[in-house]
Amino acid sequence: MTKRYKRSDVTQELVLVASGAKKADLVIKNANLINVNTAEIIPHMDVAITKGRIALVGDAAHTIGPKTKCIDATGLYLAPGFIDGHIHVESSMLTVKEYARAVMPHGTTAIMMDPHEIANVLGTEGIGLMIQEGKEVPLNVYTTMPSCVPATADLETTGASLSLRDIAHGLSQDTIIGLGEMMNYPAVLSGDSNVHGILKATLDRHKTITGHYCVPDEGGPGLNAYIAAGANCCHETTRHEDALAKMRLGMYVQIREGSGWCDVKETIKAITEHQVDSRFACLVSDDTHPDTLLSVGHMDYIIRRAIEEGVRPVVAIQMATINAAECFGLAHDLGSVSPGKWADLVLLSDLTKVTVAKTIINGQVVAENGQLKMTLPSASYPEFAKKTMHIYEPLTVENFKIAVPNDYAESTIPVHVIGIIEAQAGTLHKKGMLTIKEGFVSSDISQDLLKVAVIDRHSGTQSMSMSFVTGFGIQEGAVASTVAHDAHNLCIIGTNDEDMALAANTLVDAGGGQVVVQNGKVLALNPLPIAGLMSEDPATVVAKRVAEIDEAWKTIGCPLHSPFMTMALLSLAVIPELRLTNKGLVDTVNFVALPIFDL
Repeated sequence: MTKRYKRSDVTQELVLVASGAKKADLVIKNANLINVNTAEIIPHMDVAITKGRIALVGDAAHTIGPKTKCIDATGLYLAPGFIDGHIHVESSMLTVKEYARAVMPHGTTAIMMDPHEIANVLGTEGIGLMIQEGKEVPLNVYTTMPSCVPATADLETTGASLSLRDIAHGLSQDTIIGLGEMMNYPAVLSGDSNVHGILKATLDRHKTITGHYCVPDEGGPGLNAYIAAGANCCHETTRHEDALAKMRLGMYVQIREGSGWCDVKETIKAITEHQVDSRFACLVSDDTHPDTLLSVGHMDYIIRRAIEEGVRPVVAIQMATINAAECFGLAHDLGSVSPGKWADLVLLSDLTKVTVAKTIINGQVVAENGQLKMTLPSASYPEFAKKTMHIYEPLTVENFKIAVPNDYAESTIPVHVIGIIEAQAGTLHKKGMLTIKEGFVSSDISQDLLKVAVIDRHSGTQSMSMSFVTGFGIQEGAVASTVAHDAHNLCIIGTNDEDMALAANTLVDAGGGQVVVQNGKVLALNPLPIAGLMSEDPATVVAKRVAEIDEAWKTIGCPLHSPFMTMALLSLAVIPELRLTNKGLVDTVNFVALPIFDL
């Protein structure tokens, strides 16, 4: 991998090449330059590159020597490399190396990785493993320090916790550029001293605080207070009214389009309908499965979605380049095709379709026409990272029975129900009525009321809780996953107790992952042995397993798009309205525990 040079180390080299006294390593000739600095397209432009940085933008004929490599970009569009400003690599179920291998052909040259998924399982050791991997790929892998591990300390069991001291130590490292999404906005607004200590540690180091404010506020006191406390950006915006309010207050809105959360269509209206300046709008993926990366793309796809919704192509590209760089204070190195910046570039053969012809990172062509042009080593994680299923007794049907109170005399009983919303992260707090049979209540397929269980897989106690969920439409069988944000405990949904027990035990034996079972048979299994979240296998292999899982969901009756992504958030007790952790139901509007029954 070619060395990355700090600008301070190569200023003389850049000056000599720009003047022609020395010759460039690489010159891109005759491109249609997408100038994100001025939001214009300038034809017939050259770019001269030395030491992995841009020395000159303009006529570069005088920088070409006998050893200079040249790329004829006639008919192509030259843009800055695409930046994903908020991504959880673990959610791709791939290692950092495999993730880089998948996204670089799509024009992605930098990511802002928040490893709080692995942090909830393996703590600082897990974060360190991913940071080290990021140093071994051409992709610029920036890291934000997880801020909320656990996300809700009293409401769930995690495999690790990060103290203020842990977070402050992480923020002192050069490899960490900011604070991961501050999900605990209630503590920010209430003035919690520990949370404000974390904010102070970030601000004192002049690093970015990434936010997570999902309350419909439209510029009210809560949003003002959250931004005043330092939150610089937010990816949890699903309404264009809230996006506009945040941008008006100087917060970067990270408009999200991943495998499960398709927010561009609605949120981009803040730009297209209100005709405001887009400088505070960014495009991000947040969570993306490998089959999505391989079939439709990464940032190229998200930019295309913005264009499809009416954003001018140059403006859409700004949202995935210079805006993201400025959000994180990195515009001195990346985000535009400008002298002195890293030569992280994308050549497009079609502007509106965002068709990537070449990806250049650090002045080297790393991908061409959808194919990687370099060899990356395979990832290998230590054994301790693969032994995270601390469930020592097999689950039985008895574990999944829900008994009604002994003194309850009616034939039916009201229950609290988690109502999912397809392709959105939020849930609804609904109510249901179930028939009592021999002192127990079961899933009711006719009402689409299914049992859901969350079991602690970290501490060895196997503590568990149960409730009901609606919206998945499953007709028979069960599904289970250890990808269950943020604590990543073992989550199971099913129509019957036998299949729920089989699904749970299958994942314990596999070391974690995802499974679909039907009538006592495993239909599909996606093993994820690294922290129960990731696989060392190539993206193509994991994508095939994910496709098999998706097909199995359909077989048991679920019509949803990417249902495992929706399932993965059932236990995320920081997003409204109702969630389930291993410690019970949580009303996440009022942050109070609820019983199963609404008595």
